Amino acid sequence: MDWQDDGILLSSRPHGESSAIVEVLTAAHGRHLGVVRGGGSRRMAGVMIPGTQLQLRWRARLEDQLGTITLEPKASRAAILEHRGRLAALASAVSLLHISLPERDPHPGLYTRTLGLFDHLAESEDWLASYIHWELSLLEEIGYALDLGACAVTGLAHDLAYVSPKTGRAISREAAGDWAPRLLPLPRMLRPGANGAVDPDAGLTLTRHFLAKALPDAPLPDARARLHAWVERHISVAD
Repeated sequence: MDWQDDGILLSSRPHGESSAIVEVLTAAHGRHLGVVRGGGSRRMAGVMIPGTQLQLRWRARLEDQLGTITLEPKASRAAILEHRGRLAALASAVSLLHISLPERDPHPGLYTRTLGLFDHLAESEDWLASYIHWELSLLEEIGYALDLGACAVTGLAHDLAYVSPKTGRAISREAAGDWAPRLLPLPRMLRPGANGAVDPDAGLTLTRHFLAKALPDAPLPDARARLHAWVERHISVAD
C-alpha cells in the first residue's frame, strides 16, 4: 500500500524513542494516521506543529495497518502560535475534525476550506468570521447544513432574525411572533446583506447548538469551549 497526497498536520504524539504518531487531514485520503520515523526529534520540531501544510507519502504492507508517513513541509503556520485567540481557533478546528470525520473517509471540499481557514488564522484580521463559516461548512459536510438564506415560513429573505433549533432554518421576525423566545437568534453576520458585521459570540452559540446535535455520542471538545470562552472575554461585537 503506497500513496502520496497533500495534507495538513492535525496532531502529533511521541512514539518510541524518537518517532511520532501523526494525524493528518489529506485532500484525497481523508483523516489519516501514521508513524513518522524521527518525528520526535529536535530536527523535526518546527515541522510537527498543527496547521503545517505538508506533502506526504504513506506506506504500509496491508491497507488496514497504521503504516508509516514521510513528509515534507509546504507551508508553516507557526505565526498562529503567537496569538492566543487564533491558537484557540486552531485547536478547536483540529479537535472537531478529529471527532467528526471517520478515519480515511475523503472530504476534499472540507480539506480545501480547512486550508483556507488556517491561512486566515495565520494572516487575516477577519479570522473569527472565517472560523464561524468554517464550522458551518463542517456541519454541512456531516449532514447538518443550516438554511439561513430565506424564512422557512414566508420564503422571503427580509428581516431574518431567528433560527429554528430543530430544523436549522431561518425565521423572520414577523413569522416568529410569540414563538421567538423558543428560537435561536440569527447572528447579524449570517443574515443576507450583513455588510461585514461580525458578532462572534452569537455565531459560536448558534454553531455550538447544531454541532452538539450532529455529534451526540460525545461532548464537544474542551478546545471548542476554550475558544468560545476567549471570545466572551475579549470580544463583544467586532465590525
